[in-house]
Amino acid sequence: MKKILIVEDDKDISIELKALLENSGYEASILTDFKNASDEILRNEPDLVLLDINIPYMNGEMLLRDLRQKTDVPVIMVTSRDSEADEVLSMSYGADDYITKPYNPTILLLRINALLKRAASSSANNSTFYRGMEILPQKGVIKYNDGRDEMLLTKNEMTIFMCLLAKKDRIVSRDELMTELWNNEEYLNDNALTVNISRLRARFKDIGIEDVIETRKGQGYILV
Repeated sequence: MKKILIVEDDKDISIELKALLENSGYEASILTDFKNASDEILRNEPDLVLLDINIPYMNGEMLLRDLRQKTDVPVIMVTSRDSEADEVLSMSYGADDYITKPYNPTILLLRINALLKRAASSSANNSTFYRGMEILPQKGVIKYNDGRDEMLLTKNEMTIFMCLLAKKDRIVSRDELMTELWNNEEYLNDNALTVNISRLRARFKDIGIEDVIETRKGQGYILV
């Protein structure tokens, strides 16, 4: 079930949207902490965001620009403004689609479905994202700084990283990592696994990203 986060300060509209989405088979939640909106969106890890332009503390366009420095989550701008300039500005900040109020519920659902399909297609093409970086496993490449720079990983490093990323927010044991490497015909011993984890940490540290992989003593590792 796809998770959709509603970022809308009008409670009545939020409740209506939530009901519409849940009746259409989605898991829907409503953002309530607008002061820390960007952090809350990342914490919720939605598959798609419905973002209103007129929200407290930071307007939707500024929030979108901030989000695009951290994540590539699909975003549809939902607004009462019927202005071509607003649409152009929103798209330039990274919106994936734009719909004005009062919207046709059927049209909104069709746009959501189409956008989620595009996102799934992108994922199927082996491109995923972490902390605003684009991960290209088949190329052994991680792009950062809005794609201007690249970091190359060895096959073993990428295999370990992708295993941790797939199981993000939970501890992955050393045995699980070793099994994943063996499944990819990479036969490392226990010491070699430790060396590869250390190299991964060093690579991220070199580009200014600290504490990517935490060690949980006696349990394994977790990607944070």
